[in-house]
Amino acid sequence: MERGVIQEVALYSNELQEEMELLIYVPANYSPLYKYTVIIMSDGRDYFQMGRVSRTADALLETNEIENVILVGIPYKSVKDRWEKYHPDGSQHAAYVRFLAHEVVPYLDREYPTYQIGNGRALMGDSLAATVSLLTAIKYPNSFGRVIMHSPMVDETVLEKVKSFTEPHAFSIYHVIGEEETEVPTTQGGRENFLEPNRTLHQLLEQKGFSSFYEEFAGGHTWKYWQRDMERALRLNFGQ
Repeated sequence: MERGVIQEVALYSNELQEEMELLIYVPANYSPLYKYTVIIMSDGRDYFQMGRVSRTADALLETNEIENVILVGIPYKSVKDRWEKYHPDGSQHAAYVRFLAHEVVPYLDREYPTYQIGNGRALMGDSLAATVSLLTAIKYPNSFGRVIMHSPMVDETVLEKVKSFTEPHAFSIYHVIGEEETEVPTTQGGRENFLEPNRTLHQLLEQKGFSSFYEEFAGGHTWKYWQRDMERALRLNFGQ
C-alpha cells in the first residue's frame, strides 16, 4: 500500500501570539490538479499516532472508498496548554477558535488545492478537542461543513451554545461516546460522567434538526476505542 506523507509546518499565529505546529498529511497520489477536502484535527499528534488516522486514510484512498482528503493535525504543547485552548473556560479558547477559522483555513486554502467552501472542510477531535471542534463550527458555521466528535466534554456552556444556535443545516455532526464513560478522569484532577451530558447533547442536536450520526460504543474514554472507530468515521463522513 502506498503511504501518504506527513509534513511538519510552523505557522505563526497572531491570534495566539505564538508559533503553532501543523502536521499535514497529503495522500500518496497527491496532485495539485485534484481538489481536496480538508480535515482539521485538534489533538492532532494523537490522531496520527494513537488514532492511526493517516494509515486508515491510506487504505480507504487506495480503494477509492473516500474522497480526496488532506489531514491537518494541530498538536498541543502540554496538558495545561491543551486545557487553556480547548476548554470553553480556557484563557486562550476564543483565540484558538479564531486561529482555526482565520489563520489555519486561509493558510490551507493558499497552499493546497482545496474547495474553499464550508462543505470542503471538517473539524475532528476527541474529548476536549471534540468540544472545541463543535464550538468552532458553531461560531463559524459557514467555514466548516462537518464535525466529527469522539467523546466530547459537554458542559452547560456547550449545551447553551447549541441551544442558541440558529443554523443547524450549516454542518453535519458525527458523534460517538462510550457506554463506560461514567467516571472519566479530567485534566483538573476530578472525575466526571461524560455519558449523560453526551446523551443530553444528542437529544438537543436532534431537536434542533441537525443532520447527525450518534452511537454509544462498548468501551471507555481512551484511544483504544476511538482508534477502532476511525475507519467508520472516515467512511461515513467522506465516503464516495
